[in-house]
Amino acid sequence: MFEAKLDKGLVLKKILDSVKDLVTEASWECTPNGMSLQAMDTSHVSLVTVNLNGDGFSRFRCDRNMVLGMNLVNLAKILKCAANDDKITMKAGHDDQDKIKLIFEAANDSEVSEYEVKLMNLDSEYLGIPDTDYNVTIKMPSSKFQRICRDLSQIGDTVVITATKAEVQFASMGDLGSGSVRLSQSPSLDKPEDAVSISMSEGISQTFALKYLIQFSKATPLCSQVTLSLSPDVPLVVEYKVVETDDDGDTDIGHIRYYLAPKIDDNTD
Repeated sequence: MFEAKLDKGLVLKKILDSVKDLVTEASWECTPNGMSLQAMDTSHVSLVTVNLNGDGFSRFRCDRNMVLGMNLVNLAKILKCAANDDKITMKAGHDDQDKIKLIFEAANDSEVSEYEVKLMNLDSEYLGIPDTDYNVTIKMPSSKFQRICRDLSQIGDTVVITATKAEVQFASMGDLGSGSVRLSQSPSLDKPEDAVSISMSEGISQTFALKYLIQFSKATPLCSQVTLSLSPDVPLVVEYKVVETDDDGDTDIGHIRYYLAPKIDDNTD
């Protein structure tokens, strides 16, 4: 039997909103330690992984390893029926092996709603992602990254990310002209969420398709900071922590990581 409960159901809604437009169908791998998802986007250009720790749930039980194939778009539609402050429980593998049950409980316990979603048999191959020591790691406000990607998409289809020890630059060029945004390192003791930090072994400059970065930035509501990791000849990693916030502070539930290969300049003289 599988059962997972989040007291802040809004977190699950945010997770689905951050992946459903990139990946429509995917399988959740459920183990006694937590839940994970890995899937390529429909064009097989980018990869998304989600890892949620069992300890991050208010209740988590998984008696045996299970694979729950789902249509994420349909699941997101059902989750819209839950209020943002509802507690959400997911159950599977008990009465009906072909469905997952979703239970929404109002914060004041005055209302309980139950829905069932059909599971799918999906052919999925889990890719082994090697551990990589990245040349550059940039931590910056997630809202700022989202805004930069949206702004530069008005100029061109790609963005060149150039990192030095002092700053990181995002630049784009198109038919109407060019644009760039430079961010200097700016540690913020008063507001850590506003800090920009760059750690690097050597500088780098790579080009990426903006439409995918805009899709990735839909995870912005999950946390205040985003981490970009870059190295030559390997995909960019864009990571968002999955955080649940309550009166006792933030609880780190897991993370979402997006992978995108750099574009290769194929212009010839």
